[in-house]
Amino acid sequence: MRITPLVALLLSVLAATPARAVLHITRDHGGYVEEYKAKYKQIRERRERVVIDGICNSACTLVFGIVPLNKICVTPRASIGFHQAYYDKAFTFGIKVTSLEGTSDLMSYYPDTVKDWIRRNGGLTTEMKKIKNGVDLWKIVDPCPEEW
Repeated sequence: MRITPLVALLLSVLAATPARAVLHITRDHGGYVEEYKAKYKQIRERRERVVIDGICNSACTLVFGIVPLNKICVTPRASIGFHQAYYDKAFTFGIKVTSLEGTSDLMSYYPDTVKDWIRRNGGLTTEMKKIKNGVDLWKIVDPCPEEW
């Protein structure tokens, strides 16, 4: 195949274009921890980016412990929420029953910067503890470039 100057120019532009996030989180209230672990491990293995551009609560926060922090950024709309792990309410008659083992598992994934924030804010409890975009969150993960 012959590469014309136009094709060469297009290839160079595509090569120079920064990769967009494969995962763009805007409203994620969490779910099953094992599903999030699997999803984030795939993103890590493919070396893909994550942009947190809204709510990332509960199991969603595992992103900080599985995807390299240099592959994650937050926009001004980012909000992160942490709480203790609990059993599926379908199996506990609708009652929120916390899981010490599950909470310990969550904490084992978080980097020290996340663990420090959680400790400084009273540890994980049944109540959601949120970090809005700003200095506290930037101590954990970088803000996204202006293009976001």
